[in-house]
Amino acid sequence: MSETLSRNRLTVLAGATAALFALSIGLIFFYAPTDADQGISQRIFYFHVPIALTSYVCFGWGAWKALRLLWKRQEGADLESYVAIHQGVIFGSLALLTGSIWARISWGVWWDWGDNQLVLFLILFLFYSAYFMLRYSVDAGPQRENMCAVYALFGVVLIPISFLAIRLAKSLIHPVVFTRDGPQMTGAQFLTFCVSLLAMIVLFAMLYQLELAGKRLDSRLRELREILAR
Repeated sequence: MSETLSRNRLTVLAGATAALFALSIGLIFFYAPTDADQGISQRIFYFHVPIALTSYVCFGWGAWKALRLLWKRQEGADLESYVAIHQGVIFGSLALLTGSIWARISWGVWWDWGDNQLVLFLILFLFYSAYFMLRYSVDAGPQRENMCAVYALFGVVLIPISFLAIRLAKSLIHPVVFTRDGPQMTGAQFLTFCVSLLAMIVLFAMLYQLELAGKRLDSRLRELREILAR
């Protein structure tokens, strides 16, 4: 029954992802106006920022599952935390890549070490990348689960710091778009951004469920091989 529900959930998420991405791409290239200063290169914004925000969601979800493990000893929380962090590192890599491309096209630099937002996001990315070194340096079991959960929770502190860094420093590469007065963009641009962000988050949900299903299947096959080998 649970496997059927999982397949149905994946089917729904896959359909929603495809529909949202089709709508998002249509809005980005045929509806949102072209930026007067940056031209067509500004359209990378609709990919880069949603990807970066989704990486925060991934890391935050991984930390929440880690808390559930330590607090409630929730079954399966260790694997769920691992998968969320794994997806966060993937989205983080894409955020760094798209950001570098955008910066190179618009401002002539691939990277600016003086930009607090860039450096803090890189620190966050490297911190969670090191999670896998910790995980696979310890044998599977309760000790590894607890160590990884504590590590994931420590990292979540970096998320609000990284997110708020853009507001603490005036940056050409990372100008403040969302202020107390609302989003500093046209209605068409804001709609396009919201649809793009939703598409990225639903993509994460689909990939998360897909990887979870694969990991659980792999675990069952491993257990079956061990039983047959006895």
